[in-house]
Amino acid sequence: MDSRLHWILPFLAVVEFLAFSHGGGVGGGGVGVIEVTYKFPGSDRSLSALRAHDVVRHLAILAGVDVPLGGTGRPDSIGLYYAKIGIGTPAKDYYVQVDTGSDITWVNCIQCHECPQRGYHGIELTRYNKNDSLTGKLVSCENDFCKGIGGGSFSGCTANTSCFYTEVYGDGTYSMGYFVEDIVIYDRVSGDLQTTSANGSVIFGCGAGQSGDLGSSDDALDGILGFGKSNSSMISQLAASRRVKKMFAHCLDGVNGGGIFAIGHVVQPQVNTTPLVPDQSHYSVNMTAVQVGLDFLNLTTDVYMINDNKGAIIDSGTTLAYLPQEIYVPLVKQILSWQPDLTLQTLHDQYTCFDHSGNLDDDFPPVVFHFENSLLLKVYPHEYLFSFEDLTCIGWQNSRIQSQEKSNITLFGDLVLSNKLVLYDLENQAIGWTEYNCSSTIKLKDELTGSVHLVGAHSISHCGSLNVRVLFFLLMALLHSLLFPPIL
Repeated sequence: MDSRLHWILPFLAVVEFLAFSHGGGVGGGGVGVIEVTYKFPGSDRSLSALRAHDVVRHLAILAGVDVPLGGTGRPDSIGLYYAKIGIGTPAKDYYVQVDTGSDITWVNCIQCHECPQRGYHGIELTRYNKNDSLTGKLVSCENDFCKGIGGGSFSGCTANTSCFYTEVYGDGTYSMGYFVEDIVIYDRVSGDLQTTSANGSVIFGCGAGQSGDLGSSDDALDGILGFGKSNSSMISQLAASRRVKKMFAHCLDGVNGGGIFAIGHVVQPQVNTTPLVPDQSHYSVNMTAVQVGLDFLNLTTDVYMINDNKGAIIDSGTTLAYLPQEIYVPLVKQILSWQPDLTLQTLHDQYTCFDHSGNLDDDFPPVVFHFENSLLLKVYPHEYLFSFEDLTCIGWQNSRIQSQEKSNITLFGDLVLSNKLVLYDLENQAIGWTEYNCSSTIKLKDELTGSVHLVGAHSISHCGSLNVRVLFFLLMALLHSLLFPPIL
């Protein structure tokens, strides 16, 4: 699904009945008792045993994470990338769209009666039910997370009231529901191309209603995996609990589908970075020039900051690339000047297309965007041009004629991010990328031991049914949460 610029607000009494229609308010439901035994009973309390326990505990927190990735970003197809995560006790698998433009994670809830049972590529979808999880619980309005989402206390949201949300996206679709907290299971990197199960407690949205493509059986998924900048995102929550470092990377394979999505310190390939623009809600960087072939577009500096939209937004939840009219018009004109005899036509009121049978990379120029710190983003003709209805179409979009949320912004989606390793270093407030074979491997560093492990690519694009996690992973998750609580 395209266009992940969005806003979020508390959704209160109007849908309050949704959270309680399956029993209990905040703190309601049954009571469970789990017998806990000390790991070092009797006299087995040697320094070496305790130190070994600490090493394992720290490794579980500081090691990298490998998230299976599937889907494709091609604009002539549905165009989305998604990951597989486990949620709950016992854990169930959920397929969620990877979205660096979203600040919350949400999955479809049991109350969502209009949600499809099957979605993209026939994936069997799962609706989350808090009552089916031993570790699931509602999030109340008095929770600091809820106050942070709403920018502080808001009218109608009081203690013992569920914390509701509405997530509205730039294309008009929305998800609404309430927040819950549960265990999220993920694959911790334990060796070269090897993982073990790990977990962390995360607050996420339980979607009780949705609209548009979110409910379409052709491209529906279980929800959205929010990896945005705010404290409510998945990466921020895991980092706050010291489960991971606040660093992640993705490499979206535009050729084979799927790719690499990893959390941790990437040491290979080496990536040049540029500073993130401060005080922006999205991952924004300062663009300094646009080059078409060997020629630079004659643009003034203020063009890159039209309407106070400071910087170019990097967003894996968007398929195409959007440019302000002041950049879009001369860019497309310069590209088409390489083939002046083309007859242009507009398809579906948005794609500029033409008939062309030659080699794209031979007949059209590469486009290079320049950023601070000499970081370059090179986009080849076969990446910004795509086949559609027997024609060749331009992937660049004029953001002035888009929705109000995208008016006159610069936003780079999968069209330009595919086939590149994109690194988000939130520890140092920087982002960078490099051209890369996304079907190969990268290297993650373990910050505690200094060891380096290989992380490989995944392609779960053609899964027809869920691969339920084995009981071993569940038992490991339970033991980990009981024996190795997070360091405060």
